[in-house]
Amino acid sequence: MILSESIISEKAVIGSGTKIWHHTYIGDDTEIGDNVVIGSLAHIDYNVNIGNNTKIEGQAYIAPLCKIGNDVFIGPAAVLTNDPYPMCNKMSGVTVLDGAIVGARAVIRAGVTIGRNSVVGMGSVVIRDVPDDVVVMGVPATIRYTRAEYDTKKKRWQES
Repeated sequence: MILSESIISEKAVIGSGTKIWHHTYIGDDTEIGDNVVIGSLAHIDYNVNIGNNTKIEGQAYIAPLCKIGNDVFIGPAAVLTNDPYPMCNKMSGVTVLDGAIVGARAVIRAGVTIGRNSVVGMGSVVIRDVPDDVVVMGVPATIRYTRAEYDTKKKRWQES
């Protein structure tokens, strides 16, 4: 389902079951997997790859050359950059591996990799690679605890 008033390049490949909400931009040569949800006002630039079952909330900016895995969550207004030394003519996108979560308004520096099943806390600024299965928070983001601890906290919250 693609809702009205979005701008989607004819060169983009959109998987089956993908939902793209109002006023979203999808650039040239971008590939989006199956069952992806992209929120209103998101900007997914050119040469971006997005895996299956990923959710990108509204107002997120995904810069050119970024790679996002399967089962990833990108929170509202998160920014994935691609220019480590603006205005440089050599770009390097962000890589977000399978199962990762990027919180609202987080900013990820160009060239950084977010590890499998890791969590970036809301409002964090990530300037270096994040290992698998950890939670990072802050400015600059640092490791605070494990993904297992995060999942335990989440479960307690849902049961309260």
